[in-house]
Amino acid sequence: MSDTTTQTATVNILDKGYRVSCKPEEQRALVDAAQYLDNKMREIRERGAVVGLERIAVMAALNIAHELLQLAQQRQLAEEDTQAQLQSLLDKVEQVLTDGDTPAFD
Repeated sequence: MSDTTTQTATVNILDKGYRVSCKPEEQRALVDAAQYLDNKMREIRERGAVVGLERIAVMAALNIAHELLQLAQQRQLAEEDTQAQLQSLLDKVEQVLTDGDTPAFD
């Protein structure tokens, strides 16, 4: 049986409080996310190029989405690099096992 207990957390974004339901174990992450969003929105507002809460929120969301996609791409590239290195090592091990030669590790 799954536990569906939720609690209400209050987070502040641009000096306005929002009540959000979440699981108790997710509250810290929710508060951290709200603080991150608040910081991004404040940065945009302080630059002065964007006016209005809705526009600031949209720009912050776009910036955060861009950061997320960049991190996902970096992770994908790192995984591909790790896979290539692993395959190279496996190929060398296989060569040693089949040929009995001493490998030339780089």
